[in-house]
Amino acid sequence: MRPYDPRDRRATAALLYESAGGMYDRYAGSRRLAERTLIRALDRDDTTASARVVRVAKLDGRVAGAMAAMPFDEWAPRAHAFLRTTLRSIPPWRWPAALWLYRASGRTGPEPPTASFYVDSLATAEESRRRGVGRALLDDAERQAHEHGLRAVALDTWVDNRPARALYRRAGFVEVARTPSLSGMPGGISLVKELG
Repeated sequence: MRPYDPRDRRATAALLYESAGGMYDRYAGSRRLAERTLIRALDRDDTTASARVVRVAKLDGRVAGAMAAMPFDEWAPRAHAFLRTTLRSIPPWRWPAALWLYRASGRTGPEPPTASFYVDSLATAEESRRRGVGRALLDDAERQAHEHGLRAVALDTWVDNRPARALYRRAGFVEVARTPSLSGMPGGISLVKELG
């Protein structure tokens, strides 16, 4: 487990892309454009996908997982910076759809506890699943929460992402809210783990 390194740019962008369950295609228009937007966000300091908030897990010498996580009070300004940064990477005719998705996804879940460490994105490479990578990333989120003096770790996932929900439950997260599907977006689940 370590901070993101620019040498891992492509692998990390691909994992962050996977973490959104197809939403980046709707945002950018294609996987190629979506990954380009994520690379641009990784290269900035102030986004929800910047090097400052992304951690990677390596296994067998390769990037096996990635997580973007931050104190929740940093999330809104970072999300706005992500939007500004990534809109520059997609064609202008995609902007209305991207803005709609950005606004809609921001309304799908209840706000996490203020004093929480928020996991915005988490993904494990397909060939590394069921090898402890996801759990190691969650343990790292807890460690960072303690370092920041925060009392909880919060995250969201899609209601139909059963493997992720099972992982989160095994790690001690509790499902605290559900949101309905919205205009083709699946419903969401908000989870929180209170830290001792």
